[in-house]
Amino acid sequence: MEEELRNLIKVWIYALISICYCYFISSRISKGVLRLLSILPILIIFLLLPPLFLSSAHFCLVSAFFLSWLANFKLLLFAFDQGPLCPLPPNLSRFICFACLPIKIRQYPSPNASANLHRKNEPMPKWVLAVKVLVFGVLLHVYEYRDSLPRFVVLCMYCLHLYLEVELVLIFVGAVVSTLLGCDMEPAFNEPYLATSLQDFWSRRWNLMVSAVLRSTVHMPVQRSFKSLLSSNWAMFAGVMASFFISGLMHELLYFYAIRVPPTWEVTCFFVLHGAATATEMAVKRKLQLRAPHRAVSGLVVLVFVSVTGVWLFLAQVLRNNLHEKAISECLLVVDIAKRKLFTSS
Repeated sequence: MEEELRNLIKVWIYALISICYCYFISSRISKGVLRLLSILPILIIFLLLPPLFLSSAHFCLVSAFFLSWLANFKLLLFAFDQGPLCPLPPNLSRFICFACLPIKIRQYPSPNASANLHRKNEPMPKWVLAVKVLVFGVLLHVYEYRDSLPRFVVLCMYCLHLYLEVELVLIFVGAVVSTLLGCDMEPAFNEPYLATSLQDFWSRRWNLMVSAVLRSTVHMPVQRSFKSLLSSNWAMFAGVMASFFISGLMHELLYFYAIRVPPTWEVTCFFVLHGAATATEMAVKRKLQLRAPHRAVSGLVVLVFVSVTGVWLFLAQVLRNNLHEKAISECLLVVDIAKRKLFTSS
C-alpha cells in the first residue's frame, strides 16, 4: 500500500507538470494544428502514466479515468479553443482542476427557466447522500461474509457498490474542489435509478461529466460532418452512435489497464447496443409521437434493460478476471487499515 501511494503521488506530480506546460506554453500557441501538436506529447503521457506506475484497481482506474480519458478529451478541445478550458481560466489552479478533474461550475438557472432545469441544478439533499454513504458502508461490512452468500447476491451487491463508489468519489472530488475554488459544482450524477428512458438515463442522469465531454468532442463534430450527407435526423443518430462507440473504446482501455489482458470487446458491444437502443427510442418518439407510459413502467423497463445488459456485457470481463474480488479486497484493506489506526490512536 505504501509503495502504491508513492506511485500515485508520482503519477499526479507528472500530471501537474504536464498541465503546467499546457497552461504556460501551449496556451500561447495559436489554436489549431500547431497547438494540437504541442499538446500531443501530453496526450501520450496521460495515456501511459496510470498503467506504468499503478497496479491497484482503484488507483489505476480513477487516475486513468481522470487523465487518460477526461483530461485528454478536454485538451483536444483546448487545442481548438473549445471546451471547459476556454476561455483560458484566470489562474493555474483553476486550469489544473478543470483539466484533470470531472467537474463543472454550477450554472444557476434564470427565474424564467423551466422546472426541469431547476431540478437538474439542485444539489443532492444531504439525507440522500447520508443514505448512500450508509448503504456503501453496509455493503463493505457484508462483504466480509461473501463466501457464505450466493454468487448472485454478491453480484448484485457489487453492481450497487460500483455505482455508489463512483458517485461518492466524484461527489468528494467536487466538494474538495468547490471548497478550494470557492464556487459550486454541478452534480456528477442525477439519480440515474429514476430514469424514465434510455435517453434520460445516458444524457441527463448518468455520469454527466462524461456525457458533456463526449457531446463536445464526438457527438457534435460527427453530427456536423454527416449533415451534408444525411438528413438532420440521421446525422444526429450518427453522432449518438459515434459517442457510444467511443465511450465503449475508452471503457475497454480502462478495463485493460485494470485487468492487463487483451480486451474481448463485450464492453464495446454493451455501449453499441445501448447507442442503437437509444437512437431507436429517439426515432420512435419523433416519428410516432407516442404518449409516454407511466414513469413507474418506463423506469422499470429502463432499469431492467440496463441491469441485464450490464451483467451480460459490461461486467463480463470484470467477472471473468475476478476484478470485482480485487476491488472488494482493496476496499476491505482500507477499512482494516482505518480500524487499526483508530484503535491505535484510542
